[in-house]
Amino acid sequence: MASASGIARRTGRRFLSSLPALLGVLVFTFLLMRVLPGDPAVFFASGPNAGKAEIEEIRRQMGLDKPVPEQLVRYLGDVARGQLGRSMTTGQPVLTDLRQRLPASLELTLTALVIALLLAIPLGIAAALRPGSPVDHAVRFLCALGVCVPTFVSGLLLIYVFYYLLGVAPDPTGRIDVFAASPPDITGFLLIDFLLVGDWEGWRAAAGQLVLPALTMALFVLAPLARITRAAMLSVLGSDFIRTARSLGLPRRRVIVTYALRNAILPVLTIAGIVFSTMLGANVLVEKVFSWPGVASYALDALLASDYAPVQGFVLLMASLFVVVNLTVDVLYGLADPRVSIE
Repeated sequence: MASASGIARRTGRRFLSSLPALLGVLVFTFLLMRVLPGDPAVFFASGPNAGKAEIEEIRRQMGLDKPVPEQLVRYLGDVARGQLGRSMTTGQPVLTDLRQRLPASLELTLTALVIALLLAIPLGIAAALRPGSPVDHAVRFLCALGVCVPTFVSGLLLIYVFYYLLGVAPDPTGRIDVFAASPPDITGFLLIDFLLVGDWEGWRAAAGQLVLPALTMALFVLAPLARITRAAMLSVLGSDFIRTARSLGLPRRRVIVTYALRNAILPVLTIAGIVFSTMLGANVLVEKVFSWPGVASYALDALLASDYAPVQGFVLLMASLFVVVNLTVDVLYGLADPRVSIE
């Protein structure tokens, strides 16, 4: 109980200390959108040939006719009430758009992270157990290749090989085939919703659509995860308690998995949290290549249209998720190493 209360107190303090950062993100994003070139009122008034009265009416509807300080105060008040404005592009409240699209981004990012961890941790362990060997060099080459190749290039290559040449992948046209029926909107996660209604054929179709974009993202983040696993394992394998465990004749698998990996997992948790937060905001290229209806592509479309509210809502969402991920990593730290909860 003491450990749990210690984790809860530390998590609460971390959350409170993050509130000023979230406020700073709000203000900075708001001011940045106002200094970018282009007038959104002209864009949404059917181009530069629109009448002045029409443009002024659009500006009034968007609140752009007020002084910037007054706009900022009104915007912060709306955010405090849970209102993120209305998208001029879709005609819907930004909160509604984000709620509809966030499950798609989370499903893609979580699947990619799981694939990356399942590949990176064994590769990092294998490289650490044989430093300087061909296995170690092969792992480092694979990591370097994953970093050097942009996600849109690897995505297009995967589409070319598995969809065009081999014909084993479905059309890269979103979360589900255009001719397939969508499940009831229960959680927004297609894999979970199909499971809840017992539609295994639909589940397999949704999983097939998810494989290539998730693998594209996983290859891009494989390098930092494998490298940190290798470095952490090398450090732990040289520790005195590992040499003692080996001298006592403990099985090699138990020494590696139970003692070495558990002590090396903390840096991996840290980098996994950072990678997950980065993936959520940086997967816009993957979403565009695979026509994935996520929040990143939604924000990019809004930015190109000078639609302020969706971009501001997206940045606030990403900042909030970053805080949540950091708090989750804190809790996992306490579970992986009880010493972390001691103050």
